[in-house]
Amino acid sequence: MFITDIRKEFYEVVANQRVALLVASDIDALCACKILQGLFHCDQVQYTLVPVTGWQDLSTAFLEHKEQFRYFVLINCGANVDLLETLQPDDDSVFFICDTHRPVDVVNVYNDSQIKLLIKQDDDLGVPPYDDIFRDEDDEEGGDSGNESAEGSEPSGKRRRFDEGAVERRIDRQRAKREWEARRREILFDYEQYEYHGTSAALMFFELAWVLTKDTKDMLWWAVIGLTDQWVHDKITHMKYVTDIATMQRHVSRHNHRNEDEENSLSIDCMRISFEYDLRLALYQHWSLYESICNSCYTSCNFKLWTLNGQKKLQEFLAEMGLPLKQVRQKFNSMDMSIKGNLRDVIEESSNKYGMKDIRIQTFGVHFGFKNRFLASDMVHATAALLESTEKDESASDNFIKALDSLSRSNLDRLHSGIDLAKKKLMAIQQTVASCICTNLIVSQGPFLYCYLMEGTPDVKLFSKPMALTLLCKYLLKAFVHSTRNKRCKLLPLIMAAPKDVEKGSVIVVGIPPESETSDKKNFFGRAFEKAAESTSSRTLHDNFDTSIIELKTEDRSKFLDALITLLS
Repeated sequence: MFITDIRKEFYEVVANQRVALLVASDIDALCACKILQGLFHCDQVQYTLVPVTGWQDLSTAFLEHKEQFRYFVLINCGANVDLLETLQPDDDSVFFICDTHRPVDVVNVYNDSQIKLLIKQDDDLGVPPYDDIFRDEDDEEGGDSGNESAEGSEPSGKRRRFDEGAVERRIDRQRAKREWEARRREILFDYEQYEYHGTSAALMFFELAWVLTKDTKDMLWWAVIGLTDQWVHDKITHMKYVTDIATMQRHVSRHNHRNEDEENSLSIDCMRISFEYDLRLALYQHWSLYESICNSCYTSCNFKLWTLNGQKKLQEFLAEMGLPLKQVRQKFNSMDMSIKGNLRDVIEESSNKYGMKDIRIQTFGVHFGFKNRFLASDMVHATAALLESTEKDESASDNFIKALDSLSRSNLDRLHSGIDLAKKKLMAIQQTVASCICTNLIVSQGPFLYCYLMEGTPDVKLFSKPMALTLLCKYLLKAFVHSTRNKRCKLLPLIMAAPKDVEKGSVIVVGIPPESETSDKKNFFGRAFEKAAESTSSRTLHDNFDTSIIELKTEDRSKFLDALITLLS
């Protein structure tokens, strides 16, 4: 059931209870969790935080906590499957689900008692009407049962002549039922065919904080990071991003207006959020400009930096801007102030000549005091790198806590360590993209492109994580579209596989939709993976909350791919 009044139907219900927070492992969920924790601290609500990485985790966490808790808040998980079927809860458990995954399962939508959806209804949800997909059993049996009982009660000797009308009525009813079921299957297939994402969970909880008049600048910044995560990981359309940025901009100017008195603007540990029209260069303020250009997807694909020609083009680009190599290769903080002053305008002007017309993007920046300045995308890259860190063999929940800590402005050291990890990750992605394209590892399989990272590839451990592999997949497809001359291949989706667990002999498989500026970001691979696994009895694990990411036994890979080719041809 969709909640219409989030304050009355959600917050006031849980405010006097103990709550279990089950939070998925993505940046938007972390930010939403921070905002909700802030609200719970304000009102002294007792809660237990449990990070969950997939469906198995979610089931385990629920089983462990169902005795102590009646109310469960699920962030970025649980909306796209029939939750009651999956968890089999008692009748008094109540689930509040704030999830960006679409489509929302129809049983969750029409369950009034236990499932409460904190989901914006102005996202084009397209939920089918109740009567098209559910019908009461009594309606089907009812018309005919009276007749039979009447017959049965008469003595057998005097039984009436067999009523031909009843038989016809029953046949008509059965035919109508079959037609209804066929139509239902069709409606559900159309509704559930594509997976996509809706409004950021952090944005939803920020709006709750705003309604409760408890919103702080920190919460606003977390909401901005949650939205930017959807853009960085390419989950929403450009149009949706721009619309939500405009909403955030109104909140930002409201907060800045509120704090215009002199004391606040000069205090040394103050926090200032500003709307920026900034460069699409990853982490450039914490790196050298040269390395940022080389390791950002947008610029490296446009220049085709994996070719000698591309390297030459980059040198020309820098020369045209009149930037000395010595300046460009040193840390951004150490560059001459005279160069830094109008750097964005200079880069934008030159980029236009090289066909990079949208090198600047609407985003937000934050100042912590005088010294620390971060862009929202810097925070996303850093937190994602901490969340999927493979440096030390730490558990997923340790990484979750570290990533959560890095979002607090009191933990800048952790954030800086995240930025260092993010640089390594971006460099690894860029090198992998270059080697895949130069060695022609991307093969056209007919209806889709396919790329497999062999065991022993550098940084292959990093790409056993879903977010890192998805990001690599998106960068690789973009680079391939820029480098191939085959027009048909430019319109194809990409499936990528990488070793997940060598001992178990499993690979992680990700599918992404075709690359295009006007793409609606809808992904059909979730359904296709399920069908291909079913038809070949491949041993797969559909554990990720994104249905387009699965685990597969290595030896089943070829038959699974064959089934996919047949299915999608």
